[in-house]
Amino acid sequence: MRAVTHLATRLTPLACAAGLTLAMASSTVFSPLAQAQTIREAPLRAHLSFLADDLLEGRGTGQRGGDLAVRYLETQAALIGLQPLPGGGYRQPVRFEGTKLLPGSSVTFRAGDARLSPIIGQGIVFGTGSGKAALSFDAPLLFVGYGVSAPEEKWDDYKGQDVKGKILVMMVNDPQPTAEEPNRFAGKAYTYYGRWLYKFEEAVRRGAAGALLIHTTPSASYPWSVPANGFSHERFHLNGAGNNIEGWLHEDTARDLVGASGFDLDELRRRAESRDFQPVDLKASAHVELRSTIRQVEQFNVAGIVPGTDPKLKQEAVIYSAHWDHLGIDEGVRRDDKTDHTYNGAIDNASGTAALLVMAAEAVKRPAKRTQIFLWPAAEEQGLLGSAAYVAHPAWPLDKTSADLNLDSMNFAGRTRDIGVAGAERSSLYETAGQVAKKMGLKLAPAIPDISGAYFRADHFNFAKAGIPAFNVGSAVFSGDGHFEFEKDQKANSDTLVAFKKDYHQVTDEYRPGWDLSGMVQQAQFTLNLGYAVANAPAMASFKSSDPFSKVKR
Repeated sequence: MRAVTHLATRLTPLACAAGLTLAMASSTVFSPLAQAQTIREAPLRAHLSFLADDLLEGRGTGQRGGDLAVRYLETQAALIGLQPLPGGGYRQPVRFEGTKLLPGSSVTFRAGDARLSPIIGQGIVFGTGSGKAALSFDAPLLFVGYGVSAPEEKWDDYKGQDVKGKILVMMVNDPQPTAEEPNRFAGKAYTYYGRWLYKFEEAVRRGAAGALLIHTTPSASYPWSVPANGFSHERFHLNGAGNNIEGWLHEDTARDLVGASGFDLDELRRRAESRDFQPVDLKASAHVELRSTIRQVEQFNVAGIVPGTDPKLKQEAVIYSAHWDHLGIDEGVRRDDKTDHTYNGAIDNASGTAALLVMAAEAVKRPAKRTQIFLWPAAEEQGLLGSAAYVAHPAWPLDKTSADLNLDSMNFAGRTRDIGVAGAERSSLYETAGQVAKKMGLKLAPAIPDISGAYFRADHFNFAKAGIPAFNVGSAVFSGDGHFEFEKDQKANSDTLVAFKKDYHQVTDEYRPGWDLSGMVQQAQFTLNLGYAVANAPAMASFKSSDPFSKVKR
């Protein structure tokens, strides 16, 4: 799940691996072989309109629409001429557990004489990752600030306290920079410690009974409707890998709860900004009644290969990725002619899925020196599960994989004069991106602090965690910072983008025939050109030595 910013069983490993190269400052990168074929709008629009159609029911994980999307992608991969994976076929199985909250579930907080029972969807959203269909328990509440343990930052919100059996209440985002430490936790930017995934995972590692995150739109970078919609659908985990209870508190609920316990929420937040912070016993408890459906689900990544042409370099590869899934359709809900229950996910991410198909079709016509892999991961909306499964059981050895170029929520508002490459500055990919942009008559969009944590919220991040240079190729149209320039009417395009921000993870993210896809074509062309530049370069890409991921061993 990626908020819009900067307009996004195992396989037997292949006998050879791929590596990607970065241009070292030389114009040799742009030899004729380095140039990709031309992306055309007509096939992109055709794929996009079909993938976002009601027929595919929002391409939900574990739903019929998801199965239809996988079948479409593997059929198109064969038609395009992509080589199948080892053993034949284009599917990589991804197995996980699906849970959906049932009526009768509730959380009641006790603080002093007060009893608070927030309404599900309005004051609280929650579920389980325990794999248990029925849970009934009481647990004390412990406020743990940001819930962060970061030795490299000399930061520990837990201070050695035993949290087993407790429900941890915590803030979203990272400790904020100060005048004395303007660069702590990357300054104004977001780090992985700020992500809800990290916070839930840390609670599991410490044996807590659960974790509840306090939502604010600025700290989460998206409105309450996003977690509310997410928890109203079936959610997925690796089997039994989650908390007994995990979810979000609306800020009003958190304020009422903390106040009933005799504390002030703003004062607790202030204290949490210090390294001296100590966990706070809220002198409150929660009674949890949790009923869920639990099922085992097998979904599929889809991948196809364009073998490289160089006898030696073809052992290395560059990956292009775009998740195919969205939120699906509300099952078991009363339907009538006036109510829409389908989360079509036209922009997020039928757009990237369609773009990869047209890019693959052109790559087959003119292979690069290194092998190119086109990967459509499953279950991105469920916590990047499909890309995590690929990295755990790669179709191509990770030490021979040079880069991942990801597409997610693409530009549908018209051509731009610059291109967003947020995250590329972590690696040598940034210099190559600049050369490719210049040749296309584009500029790289100005770097801005990653205040929404976008780098950690799309499939490329799992590759980065494995030490593979990776980023999401965006468009400055989505930056919202006033620096972008349109070749067409700025106000019309701006209004279109504002409308999509309201559509994000809503049933209104639907395909519209009137969209100007010239910007999407431009973005896809840039991504393919960049892939060719690195696939034909003399050396593999690498993280900068100062970047945390440079120390990861693949």
